[in-house]
Amino acid sequence: MNVKHLNPEGLFAPPGGMYSHAVRAGEHLYISGQVARDLAGKLVGENDVVAQYRYVWGCLGIALAAAGLGFEHLVKTTTYVVGEANIPAIRAVRKELAPPKPPTSTMLVVPALAIPGALVEVDAIAIFPPARRPRPKSRPRGRIARTKRRGG
Repeated sequence: MNVKHLNPEGLFAPPGGMYSHAVRAGEHLYISGQVARDLAGKLVGENDVVAQYRYVWGCLGIALAAAGLGFEHLVKTTTYVVGEANIPAIRAVRKELAPPKPPTSTMLVVPALAIPGALVEVDAIAIFPPARRPRPKSRPRGRIARTKRRGG
């Protein structure tokens, strides 16, 4: 199986190279949990779950684009939310940002995330579309004249 590790320039560099932001394994793209950290590692949208969720969704878009995919290729997301009270705000923004055919989704309420102050984290799985194969040349579709056999 072909495996490719991606750490797009538009995302905060994983500390110490401890993980990859995305890994392509065959026809699947696995995206690590994204939190609202800018390129310098600073938390974006402190105490603002909507700002953080929008930023996280943007990070998912960067990871997808690095692999040549878009949001329409998502098949699964898992959202980790600090505090049950933040769920309605996230759902409202998700309705706005999700593709027309949304992926499957799981949302979990957690007491805290690994990044202090982070209120939401999302990981995802996407699938590469099947490669287009050239259509085989077919025989002409017309009536083939038959000749009668004489004699014989």
